[in-house]
Amino acid sequence: MTRYTGKICILIVLILTACSTSAPPAGGEQTPAALTRIRLPMGYIPNVQYAPFYVADGLGLFRDAGLEVEFDYSPETDGVELVGANELQFALASGEQVLLAREQGIPVVYVLGWWQDYPVAVSARQELGLSEPADLEGLTIGIPGLYGASYIGLQALLSSAGLEEEDISLESIGFNQVEALVSDQVEAVVVYANNEPIQLENLGEEVDTIRVADYVSLASNGLITNEQTLRENPELVRKMVQAVLKALEISINDPEGAFSVSMDYVEGLDKADREVQMKILESSIEFWKADLPGYSDPQAWRNMQEVLVSMGLLSGELELEEAYTNKFIN
Repeated sequence: MTRYTGKICILIVLILTACSTSAPPAGGEQTPAALTRIRLPMGYIPNVQYAPFYVADGLGLFRDAGLEVEFDYSPETDGVELVGANELQFALASGEQVLLAREQGIPVVYVLGWWQDYPVAVSARQELGLSEPADLEGLTIGIPGLYGASYIGLQALLSSAGLEEEDISLESIGFNQVEALVSDQVEAVVVYANNEPIQLENLGEEVDTIRVADYVSLASNGLITNEQTLRENPELVRKMVQAVLKALEISINDPEGAFSVSMDYVEGLDKADREVQMKILESSIEFWKADLPGYSDPQAWRNMQEVLVSMGLLSGELELEEAYTNKFIN
């Protein structure tokens, strides 16, 4: 045998060995690695605004990261409490909920800034002449309730104009802002700028909307975990954050594709007014865009703390650096 023949034999043996090593075991397919199951509280009903999470699941980004995610549409505060107690590893929550929880010793930490701008706003019919926060004085304003992001956002708008809650008349109307304004139950409504104004315009109502984000930067909706998970399983946090960031980028760059995926998760979305729902998604995307997606702006957290202290919801300043982190988004 020549030295070349010997090399060929060795090469054949190596190839056969490699094929033998990669082949599935006899009697069935190769068993996939176990997935880490995650139950994710969303804080609201199924909605096209959750498109990045539907994309992460529908396109297999969660599975590629070794995760199996179940969407749980329980209230935001429930998610915060469960994550704080380490009964769940993740939830979606707004910045104010993180600070309010930490004030009570609940160790939640914000790890991804999904919404870059605070989406809360106030809408009214154009004949009312609403153009700036000072115009809110004396109005009867409908609000889902005296809690949550809507209430915090309204207080921030009032404060920007030197107004207080006593300068307006508030009515708790639940999540019926569109119906309340159309039926003249109230003069103005606290809304999400990416949602109800679009629905109102679709009904033929010409409205003016003033956005919180145009007057103050506040820490908005994002992904939270808890201190124990950060300490004991940072790799799990990294996988979750990176999967969401990939899906966020896909959703921003391909709204039509994200909408199509969302139809598998939002009942009736395929039968809804596609034009309206698509506008809601496109408007939401404008709130998600950033030079560095997922980034938490320290000034937005300082502003949020200031608003909560002024409302008497925080007794004093917190260690803000412990409330959020940007270490997983790069």
